[in-house]
Amino acid sequence: MSAPSPAVSDDTITTVITGGYATVDTPNGPFSVIADDSGRVLASGWTDDPAYLAALIHRSLRPETLQRSAALGSLTDAVTAYYAGEVDAPSRVEVVQLSGGTFLNKAWDALRLVEPGRPVTYTEFAERAGEPAAVRAAATACARNAAALFVPCHRVKRSDGSLGGFRYGLETKKWLLDFEAPAED
Repeated sequence: MSAPSPAVSDDTITTVITGGYATVDTPNGPFSVIADDSGRVLASGWTDDPAYLAALIHRSLRPETLQRSAALGSLTDAVTAYYAGEVDAPSRVEVVQLSGGTFLNKAWDALRLVEPGRPVTYTEFAERAGEPAAVRAAATACARNAAALFVPCHRVKRSDGSLGGFRYGLETKKWLLDFEAPAED
């Protein structure tokens, strides 16, 4: 698997005037993506409500207006490819998120390196983000992630093996993990 595109670009702290959004039908329901004019994911998730997703975008990146599109090129193609079985397709798409803090930015980059079919615990995730003692902050990074699927917070579980939380419901999280799990011989 090639290295994913970076989740954060610190040199992009500017207001995005316009953005586009598109919705793709998936087995888990409608999945929408909001992108900036450069074709980078700003927010995504299992909803057909762009206002819901826009509220998750850092204020310095949030588009003032959103234009609906039938598709967003490589972004919606990656979602379609994911559901067709190419589960690493979203990792090849550029994402931009800002948190106002360095740990969350590092954590989102670390999340993009969690391979499909190989979920990690919140403790392992904190270690991968460079702060082994920051388990609660790692959970916060998952909770504040605006770019679901592209920044795969669904691949993080509790130490006891239970699912933990997920903005789009535990049923969706379980489905995604099962879908990504390697086939047993």
